[in-house]
Amino acid sequence: MPKASTTAVPGGFDWEAQLERYSLGCACARADRELVGFLNVAWDGSSHAFVLDTVVAGVHQRRGVATALVALAVREAKAVGCEWLHVDFEDYLRPFYFGACGFTPTSAGLLRLKGS
Repeated sequence: MPKASTTAVPGGFDWEAQLERYSLGCACARADRELVGFLNVAWDGSSHAFVLDTVVAGVHQRRGVATALVALAVREAKAVGCEWLHVDFEDYLRPFYFGACGFTPTSAGLLRLKGS
């Protein structure tokens, strides 16, 4: 992954350090040179990795792009020794993550921090 620049960062926040510490990596899908899909894999530095920000451009959706990105994330998380890969998603994405990607339902909790 290319290094992020920390110049002109609002509030002086060190994004590069955050990426190096918490991002296991990202995956990009391209059609020719155009970026058409992306996901990030964060981790705890040990056995748990987390799929974040899966997105595919509208005209490229439903063509297997996101499924391929998740499959890459699975392979790479396994390759570095992660035991678990987590994902949170909205209800309408259940068929994708449970069906196409092989995730299984789990119990989880959510606490709203803003507006409560």
